[in-house]
Amino acid sequence: MKMSKKSSYVIKRLLLVILVLFLGALALGIGLMVGYGILGKGQDPWAILSPAKWQELIHKFTGN
Repeated sequence: MKMSKKSSYVIKRLLLVILVLFLGALALGIGLMVGYGILGKGQDPWAILSPAKWQELIHKFTGN
């Protein structure tokens, strides 16, 4: 079964969007780790990715 040119174009664009989203998420994660672990207090960079740390940060900024 041969795909039409239009279907092929759509699939290529969809894969490109997925790739860009993945690379953006990866860059965000690396940026968070560098900012927290190296530029911040020098703690464990992996700690910023834990849900407990995010709850602590949200509580700090919202007061809830």
